[in-house]
Amino acid sequence: MNIAVNQDRSGKLRALLSDHALCLPGAINALSARLIEREGFEAMYLSGAVLANSVGGVPDVGLMTLTEAREHAARIASVTSIPILMDADTGYGGPENAARTVRELENVGVSAIHLEDQEFPKRCGHLEGKKLVPEHEFCEKIAAAAAAKTSPDFLILARTDARGVTGYDDAVRRAHLYLQAGADGVFPEALQSREEFARFAKDVPTILLANMTEFGKTPMLTVEEFGAIGYRIIIFPVTLQRIAMKAMEEGLRVLQGERTQKSLIDKMQTRQELYDLLGYQA
Repeated sequence: MNIAVNQDRSGKLRALLSDHALCLPGAINALSARLIEREGFEAMYLSGAVLANSVGGVPDVGLMTLTEAREHAARIASVTSIPILMDADTGYGGPENAARTVRELENVGVSAIHLEDQEFPKRCGHLEGKKLVPEHEFCEKIAAAAAAKTSPDFLILARTDARGVTGYDDAVRRAHLYLQAGADGVFPEALQSREEFARFAKDVPTILLANMTEFGKTPMLTVEEFGAIGYRIIIFPVTLQRIAMKAMEEGLRVLQGERTQKSLIDKMQTRQELYDLLGYQA
């Protein structure tokens, strides 16, 4: 993909963030990414959990590689034009690996990434048993990632999981260290109330990301509610995967029981709707 096109996409994301809070649904694959763009969303998210679950068929515990992440992102970027924020987990290694992660993902069309301060192998941010790396180690990783980007508009967000490990105050302290190291913004994972989100926004005034995942520790707020208290990026990382998997589970049970798909037709995307989404005639 042309590097100028990628930089334009990164610049577009910066411009959008300077204006209003963004709702970023998590794409499952290239087809769902097309749908996200067609439905009018201004940017999209690529979740590490979805990469592990839907692409790799494995739990989100650090099993996927940079090569797999790059290929997943490249397919999606090649059929869309809106900015892409991607979960880069722990950067797939040390500072040098994080720098290479930035170069590889930026080259295929990703507009922003977030890196997290968990030890490898990482865990879902809303589960217990997480461990953090020393802050100086993560600062080195952030600095290397920031130095590696080609476009000044490419966003590097520092995710801290400290709230669920060492407490709120340490999350704030680490956030400031990560910003000093070169991060463009902060992703405070697993905050547990609206009040806590609002307090964090006052304690760490920067570009902030809120993770609106389901079945976790964070209360369900709207994009507008998050925007009002200082958050510019609101991700819905696994929402589409969960909807799709539940629908497929129910469809398979009908097919197993009725031995025909007749009663499922009204729940299906039609052939013509699929062709329209793919631009088949063009």
